[in-house]
Amino acid sequence: MALSIGIVGLPNVGKSTLFNALTKAQNAQAANYPFCTIEPNKATVPVPDRRIDALVDLVHPQKTINATVDFIDIAGLVRGASKGEGLGNQFLGNIRECAAILEVVRCFEDDDITHVDGSVDPLRDIETIETELLLADIQGTSKRHERMVKMSKGDKDARVAADEMARLLEHLNNGNPASTFEAKDCPAFAAAWHELGLLTAKKIIYCANVDEDSLAEDNAHVTRLREFAATRNIEVVKICARIEEELQGLSDEEQREMLGAYGIEESGLLRVIHSGYKALGLASYFTAGEKEVRAWTIQDGWKAPQAAGVIHTDFERGFIRAEVIGFDDYVKYKTEAACRTAGVLRTEGKEYVVKDGDVMHFLFNV
Repeated sequence: MALSIGIVGLPNVGKSTLFNALTKAQNAQAANYPFCTIEPNKATVPVPDRRIDALVDLVHPQKTINATVDFIDIAGLVRGASKGEGLGNQFLGNIRECAAILEVVRCFEDDDITHVDGSVDPLRDIETIETELLLADIQGTSKRHERMVKMSKGDKDARVAADEMARLLEHLNNGNPASTFEAKDCPAFAAAWHELGLLTAKKIIYCANVDEDSLAEDNAHVTRLREFAATRNIEVVKICARIEEELQGLSDEEQREMLGAYGIEESGLLRVIHSGYKALGLASYFTAGEKEVRAWTIQDGWKAPQAAGVIHTDFERGFIRAEVIGFDDYVKYKTEAACRTAGVLRTEGKEYVVKDGDVMHFLFNV
């Protein structure tokens, strides 16, 4: 269950530079002209997690497997993209693959770097991006509605679904994102909704790409962006793509020193991942043994059988119970045996809600 984040923005705002930095893979050419990225660049990135590092130090496993994030760098949008302008709909299908969208906007002035609209205005960039996503959703929803109407003749359930799709289309045409649509209980409509993969239904994170001088203190562009984001309850991650790129190849200690020099504690990679987990309501639990220490990504609030199912569906179907140790307890007592002796290893049943950081072992029937 990997977290997937699509990096979206207007041409020439630093998306490819950010992708290079986030993925440590210099395979997304970064250049000072629009449409440098024509095909989406994809990379799977292990999630840095100090907790898994601590478990590895205690258990000394043969193998370590971190949770992962899929980053997709998508060609720049322009006005009219939903109608075929620029690279048109070529990139829109790639966004549909993502669970969340990272909207990168430029928040720094530099006469040497051109802006497709001639000036720097992050709110205008956001309006352009989200208008094109909305228009693409309207186009897809309209086509689906037409098909559903044709198929609904003589079928009451299909008619209800078609009517619900008509309500959604009206909602979108009024300028509202799909994320704010309140659907009625209708299985046929729910299936159509899932198939549509509406772009404006996805979680959004705003990413302010700033220069080095604005890392410690917000500039006017970032302040405007934060104020706007607050009205929509959307998180803002501030990064400097250039600095993030320079961090790659440095040791952990050198990275900490460099980040400290700019007055920040975490890299852009960590902040983007944390924001993605928060936006999508994700959490991690761990399995720890001699063969491997591994992080597993789940939805926050899942019960033990669902969490077990991430490892294998048989674990969920045949779930009997789970043995659970809190991460802090594991670090304190250092071994599973010591945790058992100290009484901090708990046996939990089917109704147990897994907590972020739990170290778990599942018992199940085949």
